[in-house]
Amino acid sequence: MDFTGHSGWLIGYIIGLVVVLAVVALVVPILVLAARIGTQAGTILEDLKKAETNTAGLNGLNETIASALAIIAGLKRGRTRLGG
Repeated sequence: MDFTGHSGWLIGYIIGLVVVLAVVALVVPILVLAARIGTQAGTILEDLKKAETNTAGLNGLNETIASALAIIAGLKRGRTRLGG
């Protein structure tokens, strides 16, 4: 292309190319990090499901505590009745 007498267009094209390259240089790392975060999120979700399964038994813990407290209260009553 002959830009004789049209140096403004040449400068405009160069500035436009630099801007496009700068945007690409900034967006590509963001997309790479987003993909990595997506992969890690899947792994974290799997681990959270395993933790939920492993701690499901704790759901009845309040009932166990209430039963233990009732047993302790009964033992204390028995001890006081026996004079201890």
